[in-house]
Amino acid sequence: MGLKSLFKSDALRRFLCLLAALYIRFVYATSRFRVVGAEFPDSLWAQKKPFILTFWHGRLLMMPYSWRRGVPVHMLISKHRDGRIIADTVAHFGIKTVAGSTAKGGGAALRSMMKRLRDGGCVGITPDGPGGPRMRASLGVAQVARMANVPVVAAAFSCRPRKILTSWDRFVVALPFSRGVFVWGAPVHVPAGANAGELDAARIAIERRLNAVTETADLLCHEPAVTPDAREWRAGAGAA
Repeated sequence: MGLKSLFKSDALRRFLCLLAALYIRFVYATSRFRVVGAEFPDSLWAQKKPFILTFWHGRLLMMPYSWRRGVPVHMLISKHRDGRIIADTVAHFGIKTVAGSTAKGGGAALRSMMKRLRDGGCVGITPDGPGGPRMRASLGVAQVARMANVPVVAAAFSCRPRKILTSWDRFVVALPFSRGVFVWGAPVHVPAGANAGELDAARIAIERRLNAVTETADLLCHEPAVTPDAREWRAGAGAA
C-alpha cells in the first residue's frame, strides 16, 4: 500500500497526525528554544490587535510553539492531501484552520480570513505554499493585509541538530535534544489604498522580511542558511 493510499483512510490519517504531534511535543520537551524579536508579536498581542502571521512552508514543524498560548489563530491550509495532514496535526495544538488558498481571491477562504481579522483575530499564512517556489511570497498575503488593514509579521525557527528534507520547500525537521530559536521580524504594513505597484512592493517587502528572519534563525543556530528558489514568484505559479 502506497503513502497516498494510506492517507485516504481518515482514521489512519488522524492516527499518523497524532504521532506527528507527539513527535513535535517530544522535540520541544527535550530541547531548549529561545526567542528573538519577541517584542514585535508581544506588542500586538498586548494591544489585542489582529495581524497576519507568516512563515515559510519549510519551517512549519515547530511553529505551533512560537505562538502565545490562549491567543486564537486560524491557519490557512490548502485543500489537497498534504493540507489535510497539516490541519489534523496542528489541531492537536489548538490551532484552527481555514481550508483554501489566497490564490483564489474572493473565495470562501478569503472571506473567512477577512471575517476573523475584522473580528480582532489573527490568521497564519505560508506565502510559498502549497507548491512553491520555495521562499518566494505570493501576492495573496499582501492582498489580505491591504483589505483587512492589518500588519504582516514574519517568523521562523531553526535548530541544531536538524535534518533538511529534499522536498521542494527544503522542510526542516527538528531533532530531539536540540538547541533552537524562534525569530520574529518587525511588522510590515500594507497601505489600505495600495495600487498594483505598491501592492507588489509590499509583497517583496514581506518576502525579504521572511527571508531575513529565516536566515537569522539559521545563523544563530550555526547552521547553513536555506536559500530561496532561483525562480521568482509570478501570478499563477504556486500560492499560499
